[in-house]
Amino acid sequence: MEDFHQPLHLCHVHKRSIIINRSQILIHSIAIAFLIYYRVSYFLFQNSAETRNTPTLPWLLVFFSELILSFIWLIGRAFRWRPVSHTVFQERLPENDKLPAIDVFICTVDPNREPTIGVMNTVISAMALDYPPDKLHVYLSDDGGSSLTLKGMREAWEFAKCWIPFCRRFGIQNRCPEAYFLESLAHDGGNSDEFLTERDSINEQYQVFKERVKGIKEAIGDTTSQDHPPVVEVIEGNDHNSKAEIEQTMLPRLVYVSREKRPSQPHHFKAGALNALLRVSGVISNSPYILMLDCDMYCNDPTSARQAMCFHLDPNSSSSLAFVQFPQRFHNISTNDIYDCQYRATYSVLWQGMGGLEGPVLSGTGFYIKRVSFYGDYVQKGTDPMELKSSFGPSNEFIKSILHNKNPNIINNTESSNSLIKEAKFLASCSYGSQTKWGKEVGFLYYAIAEDYLTGFTLHCKGWTSVFHNTSRPQFLGSATTNLNDLLTQGIRWSSGLLDVGLSRFCPFIYGPSKMSFLGTMCYAELSFFPLYCLPLWCFGTIPQLCLLNGISIYPEVSNSFFIIFPFIFMSSGGVVLYDVFVTGGFRSWINEHRIWMIKSTTSHLYGCLDAFMKRIGMREASFLATNKVDDDEQAMLYKNGMFDFRTSAMFLAPMVALVILNMVSFVVGMARVILFGGLEKMILQVLMSFYVLVMSYPIIQGMLIRKDKGRIPLPITILSAALSLIFLLLGSTFLIMY
Repeated sequence: MEDFHQPLHLCHVHKRSIIINRSQILIHSIAIAFLIYYRVSYFLFQNSAETRNTPTLPWLLVFFSELILSFIWLIGRAFRWRPVSHTVFQERLPENDKLPAIDVFICTVDPNREPTIGVMNTVISAMALDYPPDKLHVYLSDDGGSSLTLKGMREAWEFAKCWIPFCRRFGIQNRCPEAYFLESLAHDGGNSDEFLTERDSINEQYQVFKERVKGIKEAIGDTTSQDHPPVVEVIEGNDHNSKAEIEQTMLPRLVYVSREKRPSQPHHFKAGALNALLRVSGVISNSPYILMLDCDMYCNDPTSARQAMCFHLDPNSSSSLAFVQFPQRFHNISTNDIYDCQYRATYSVLWQGMGGLEGPVLSGTGFYIKRVSFYGDYVQKGTDPMELKSSFGPSNEFIKSILHNKNPNIINNTESSNSLIKEAKFLASCSYGSQTKWGKEVGFLYYAIAEDYLTGFTLHCKGWTSVFHNTSRPQFLGSATTNLNDLLTQGIRWSSGLLDVGLSRFCPFIYGPSKMSFLGTMCYAELSFFPLYCLPLWCFGTIPQLCLLNGISIYPEVSNSFFIIFPFIFMSSGGVVLYDVFVTGGFRSWINEHRIWMIKSTTSHLYGCLDAFMKRIGMREASFLATNKVDDDEQAMLYKNGMFDFRTSAMFLAPMVALVILNMVSFVVGMARVILFGGLEKMILQVLMSFYVLVMSYPIIQGMLIRKDKGRIPLPITILSAALSLIFLLLGSTFLIMY
């Protein structure tokens, strides 16, 4: 019989099967141990003529690369050690009047790269969440200080007055107007004449809204600036007289924030913008929970807030739970996801694996987090307010908010409104955080451009936990990158930011072991150091091929008992991934994932590592470029047809093409050599490596030799890459033979 004296649990944890994972880890680790034994014993302790005639340098380079791959693979096994999933029970939540308030933070920086109408759709979808409107407050951070964005918000507010009541009245699930009308969801809301008539009316108003925003853009053009004062505006309040009308049309509070930016002052990119929002929202609404969204990540399921509250209010986890992370999903991914933009491995394997430890990584968008978790250990009962000012700045109103002595502000007259806006602007000034703990120990940390990864890591080190909740209906949907240039540019930023942390005092191997579990430390370390995959990938893409061209064997021949180790390790590591893909994706997903991993490793990961090392030694300053969200019809068509768009920088194309040409030459020459002179049993692995690289690089070969469209690889790039390959082949062969 159920005990009604016990609090009802709002969520349930499901432990997933781990026998296959742990068995594979054990067997694969044994194979790696045999590989290391073979390399060391064969080269150092045998004195055969074959060993003496083998150049030292290629052996050492390949062995070093095998060690790096094995190390990264080993620490990455922590993700598979204790995976879990969750179920929530929304019906057990308390009544609306007892639910906690939520602030929604949305960040944008450039209306030219992040179209205003798309940003406003995200804002409207957040305002339309299935949550008490008086407990929902939506903030938009405009780091570009664009009047287009501010005027767009005013127009969005006017449209929301009719859109949100329509969604509530008919139970609309997809509350992003652009997505709703594009998909023509006739059954989302019913088929009654009343519904269809009102839907058509709302659609007409939405088209008017879009035209008005478009007209504003044409009238004012580009108004972004990196030098502007702070601007804070509460778009509008609810001023209805009828109580019934208030209940029907009440909207969440909508606030525009553009922090002050001056060229002479550091602004710390997205982390600085979010910290400004933390301060401004603290004196306006001060909600205990915060939802953070990218400007293109609209709310696809209005129940996400209630689902998150099932974790935050659950008696088993609420005290230590910092945030609930939802997966990033995208609405514009084609059936053949050639750029691997769905991040299947991240959200189906890695984040669920971390769920059984301290919890998943803070992932930049789509998470509900406790406000108090940003304040560290400084906020305690009895803390001297004067001491808090040295950490949080001189604002008395903000100090009151973090001590919970201050209720959310209700703007009910001009005098209080002016006073509130003045204080909010002070908190959004570029000098406010100077000489304080902002970005150092409180708020989002400034030490790396991967502010989400670093901040989540330090929260876990402080004893906070997190939850990953994956649902059948995506809670949030964004716009994926659908061209190679944006994908690789984004990859540089991520790689550089993650390795920044690994090279800093926050290195997981140094900072983490005494503060969190060993497995959790391994997970964070793998994420921080995975860009180093570029080193062994470049080695395996060049050294065995150069040796093949020169008739040098660096792997055991088929008759050697150690031969089986190398194909086994390859099939073992690939087999587990292939199994996961078949369960969650399909064979084509595996090919795309592996292909993009190889392309990124040889380009964006390489440049990201160089960028991180240069910043570490002071040769380069941190930089940030927002991902382009503007739709391009031609690029979209190539993506939809499963064809790579190679209209990108020579910095990306030349290394890829040169590597493919080198492997083409080595495969042809190597096959000719073994056919004419024999020795296939010694060269089989090197021949297969070149063949595998060519199979995975088929889109590049197609772009060089077959395609004639605008997205092909330009002929000058092919010629340049061929020259680079020839130079590398001649110099590399001479160097390897000499050493």
